[in-house]
Amino acid sequence: MRAPGKKTGHRIAPPVISARLVGRIGLEAKADGNIVASFDGYSVGLGKFSSAAADRAPALRKGLALASFAAGRGTDKEIDLLVRRLAQRGLIEFGFGPAHAKKAQVVIEPQVADYWPRVPKLANKDVIALSRFAYLRRRGNEMVLESPRAGALFRICNPKIAAALALLSTPQQIGALRRQPGFPGLELLALLVDCQILFKLEPAKGAGLRPSEGDDDLVLWDFHDLLFHTRSTEGRQANPLGGLYPYAGLIPPPPAVRPRWPGKTIDLRKVSVAPSETIPPFVKLLHGRHSTRDFDDTHPITLDELARFLDAAARIRSKWKSRIDMDDGGPEVSYAARPYPSGGSAYELELYLAVGNCDGLARGFYHYDADRHALVPISVRPQDLEAQLVAAEFAMGAAAAPQILIVIAARFGRVSWKYSSVAYSLILKDVGVLIQTLYLMATDMGLAGCAIGTNNIDHFAKMTGLEFHVEGPVGQFALGRGSIAQPSGAPPDGFDSSD
Repeated sequence: MRAPGKKTGHRIAPPVISARLVGRIGLEAKADGNIVASFDGYSVGLGKFSSAAADRAPALRKGLALASFAAGRGTDKEIDLLVRRLAQRGLIEFGFGPAHAKKAQVVIEPQVADYWPRVPKLANKDVIALSRFAYLRRRGNEMVLESPRAGALFRICNPKIAAALALLSTPQQIGALRRQPGFPGLELLALLVDCQILFKLEPAKGAGLRPSEGDDDLVLWDFHDLLFHTRSTEGRQANPLGGLYPYAGLIPPPPAVRPRWPGKTIDLRKVSVAPSETIPPFVKLLHGRHSTRDFDDTHPITLDELARFLDAAARIRSKWKSRIDMDDGGPEVSYAARPYPSGGSAYELELYLAVGNCDGLARGFYHYDADRHALVPISVRPQDLEAQLVAAEFAMGAAAAPQILIVIAARFGRVSWKYSSVAYSLILKDVGVLIQTLYLMATDMGLAGCAIGTNNIDHFAKMTGLEFHVEGPVGQFALGRGSIAQPSGAPPDGFDSSD
């Protein structure tokens, strides 16, 4: 008989992160070595690759472990480049789970173009907690864990993981957490920390959970406000955005004019009719305001016109200080009024100008200093400036980029320091007021303007170096000299259906 051997435990293999193609994405290798991604009738070129890389690329349909091409040599280096190019275009997702499992426990869906899974080191003594911005919701038949701060969302395929993460609503030491039944794994926790869905508490701060998560500017944000900001703009989410008519086949379009209330009406037309020569100039200005999407690049706006436009519409008119009324004596707050109204006199909006074609002003990116009435150049990469102007052209459905794109940014803390629950909605109201002011000034000067309903908060952050939650775009306005011939028909993406 064989002597009994020493018992050995079964070592659990670490989970694997795999890159795989999203949905119906197909890859095709051309005869010249180019690999093309195809989806929904569209195709995107990904560059030339070797035949060995082309032969290996179809494995991305089921998934390729990141570790399998992490060496970065030869074909591995090419596959790494291919996967990163696919990821930048939103065509890759990452599965997480046991190496040989048929189904991933978690699927990571990138929300920003440069997301890549990272697994920072976590120690048993580290204390972690769920971010106050994190939330779990149903999406179709799936559960997704996401946060407006995260570069990716996590599709939870194993409900036990969701239950385990619920423990982190209160801070937990990792060493103790690992002894809990259903522990989701150190690697998953690290991925969530990297995405700021979880965060590590620093004992030195010791000022409560809210101040411990991020900087002072983040403290000022309410959950719903930051979510609204990131999910209603481009740059930090991968959802379809813009005039896509998502319910055209399900629900009839609501009427342009509301159905009348029943009852006797008071006809105001009998008392409001006045001869055209008595109509005030301001009323004529209101009626003359319209959106223009095509500009005359042979006769662009001049620096002199731009200076007069900004002086009249956005320059600081007065400054003062006032102490807020609090029982124990509040701090002194500074104010700086501009020509348009602002909630609580916060005047949180800043103007940045992407200049494409202006007579007397070099092409570039500028901040308008409303106090000194001056333009301050900001150094940006030419391709980033071009991308911003082209995006505005696409959003307007225009034939060319605007001569000047005014990016309206908000210093969010200026409003949220005072207002609870309504801060972001007040900022958007201020944006609407400013856009109307810009429209009226452009009309009065014989210039052309068009409000643009989208903006990319991640692109702006990269251009300026500002964190997206500190200061970021909340509106855009194209400005220039309009073409004589204006396009007819409904605008594709502006604010005014009657323009």
